[in-house]
Amino acid sequence: MGATPLAGALKQCVAATVAVALSCLAASAQDLDRVLYAEEGVLHALVDPMEDPAEKGAFEAMRAASDPASKRRLAKQFLERFPQSWMTSSAHQAAAKASIELNDLGAALAHGRASLRILPENSALQVSMANVMVHAGLLDEAEASSRAALEYLRRFRHPVAHSNAEWEQISRQLGASAQYVQGRVLATRGLRSSGERRAQLLESSRDRLLESARLNPADGIALLLLGIVQQELGDRDGSLRAFASAAREAGPARERALEQLREVWRADPSTTGTFEGFVAAMPRLRLAAAGKRREADKGGTTARYAGSEACAECHAEVSEAWSETGMAKMFRPYKPANVIGDFSRSDDDRSGDAGPVAWRAVLDGDGHYFEMPTPAGPKRYRVDYTIGSKWQQAYATRLPDGRIHVFPLQYNRLHGEWVNFWAVLDGGPSDRSSVGDFHRMRSETNYQVHCSSCHTSQVVAEGARVVPDRITFREAGVNCEMCHGPSQPHVEAMREGRPDPDAGGLPVRFGEVGHERYVAVCAQCHMQSGIVDLGSRGEINYPDARGEFPGSRLQRPYEDFSRGAFYKDGRFRETTFIVESFLRSRCYREGQAHCGHCHDPHPADSATNPTSLRFRNNKDQMCLQCHGEVAAGLEEHTRHEPQSPASRCAACHMPKIMNSMMFQAGTHRIDDIPDAAMTERFGPEESPNACLACHEEQTPAWAGQLLADW
Repeated sequence: MGATPLAGALKQCVAATVAVALSCLAASAQDLDRVLYAEEGVLHALVDPMEDPAEKGAFEAMRAASDPASKRRLAKQFLERFPQSWMTSSAHQAAAKASIELNDLGAALAHGRASLRILPENSALQVSMANVMVHAGLLDEAEASSRAALEYLRRFRHPVAHSNAEWEQISRQLGASAQYVQGRVLATRGLRSSGERRAQLLESSRDRLLESARLNPADGIALLLLGIVQQELGDRDGSLRAFASAAREAGPARERALEQLREVWRADPSTTGTFEGFVAAMPRLRLAAAGKRREADKGGTTARYAGSEACAECHAEVSEAWSETGMAKMFRPYKPANVIGDFSRSDDDRSGDAGPVAWRAVLDGDGHYFEMPTPAGPKRYRVDYTIGSKWQQAYATRLPDGRIHVFPLQYNRLHGEWVNFWAVLDGGPSDRSSVGDFHRMRSETNYQVHCSSCHTSQVVAEGARVVPDRITFREAGVNCEMCHGPSQPHVEAMREGRPDPDAGGLPVRFGEVGHERYVAVCAQCHMQSGIVDLGSRGEINYPDARGEFPGSRLQRPYEDFSRGAFYKDGRFRETTFIVESFLRSRCYREGQAHCGHCHDPHPADSATNPTSLRFRNNKDQMCLQCHGEVAAGLEEHTRHEPQSPASRCAACHMPKIMNSMMFQAGTHRIDDIPDAAMTERFGPEESPNACLACHEEQTPAWAGQLLADW
């Protein structure tokens, strides 16, 4: 089956998933459209409660069952009784684990795949499925699952149910097991090959198995396989050390390892003494010391930033185009010409607990103001900054101590009305959306804490602590170096006519970088789950050591977010998760696609191209640049007239199901085609279907039959 510690690690992770699910806090979901800081410690899960007592009771009964047969039976009953439950993925995971313990690998695969269809970033279950798959001879799937598990273990922070120390131990066991699967897949392929190909595969297998043993030296099965691979490679000393190490560990590999050693002992005429003495004298396997996650270089050279004006000296045309983009206008000091809100009229805010709470948008002379309620009567606050410029605009006021606070009211240009956008995001009243409490100037409405890292450039916290009145920034808006990295050495070299210095690939030239680094740059602002870990000098949204751009960020596990961020079928509902959605796509994972294949961050037509599309007049070209063969048989591919809306690539592969600024945007998961089975299970509200978006009069069953016929 795989590495023996897997069962224990998987059991802990399943328990963690269930613990998060049952936390069921009633708090409002203020975990969207805000910055996550590492120093916040373990964040509370904001999972929406199971309102049906029968559903909650059934889930708790499944959780409490210790016998695998009972657990699987209760999991299947839960799935049958509550097919539209938020906990579908967790129930399938429980059934998969129980099936593994019952040695029913077919059922384990079916339930595991169903769970991962909803939440593929479940590293524990990916490891478990990889072990099942390799045992069943499904080498390609096993390799893909183990590779995904290793990626997720690298990307995500510990779940809310575990401390960092606990998760470190669990993740090491999971990582060891994933490496073992990789090694076993490579070994199987190598033993089936010959010549140079055989040697290459076996050497790669050895490296994976050594890494597995480094992470978990007590895993006898991995050590046994390592010995076999070393033996096939002709490394007698290495194989004997691996077999001896496996023989010293309790478990099913011990006897097999002893047999291997006994064969060598019998066949070697130079050996003397007893077999037991031969084994005892065998040195242990040489393993590198266990490494820790790399920390930022605290003593590195300070990153030097030049500022956008310096960039414009040589790149005037690009700078001019950038100045008209939404990024440049993300946050600007107040100018009357920048205001898009209709301050000639106001609306009552009806999100207050005690009914309507009066506020007014006021245009007084050349100034724009908000008049907000306080216990002492209305108080007028000046608009000192505008936030956003395309579809919606928010406003902020600056206090004498330097704190900047964002008004709950925003103006939506598409609808031509004032909205309490935070109330929309939070699903109702919350601390930050309360108009009646704005005068308290709570942390929840503070711009520096919750907004600045994505709306302003080179933000720093004095004393390396997130304190509202001790956070400053170098430039308003998203400047050149937020994407290209610190560039002062480059600027100095160009001014002096010298060759560019070796500065770790800085400034970033996006035509020369791989897709992972490209997307990582965009992810600084477009990944809701990214956790900000302050630099040694308090840097919030830029690295402090040259050559470390962009700084790597761990992600908050998706199961720790409120359910409002997702549909029940697992897809992301909010555009704040646009990068997370894209990372799931085969375009990114297999095709090495990046944001720049479809978007131009500083187009020359920003005023009429708000989404910065590269092929705005032929949007299909975004897909056809890689999938050109589809154009030759478009009608056969789409089953619709070539010029019809349904023949546009995005209609099926990027349906508009993500909530943005009071409009629906296309999902960036991209490769998904309409899944009628999910829609039949969860309904169109929780599993939107591209077919039914046009054919509103039809049913999920109709879509399912049509897709099956195709």
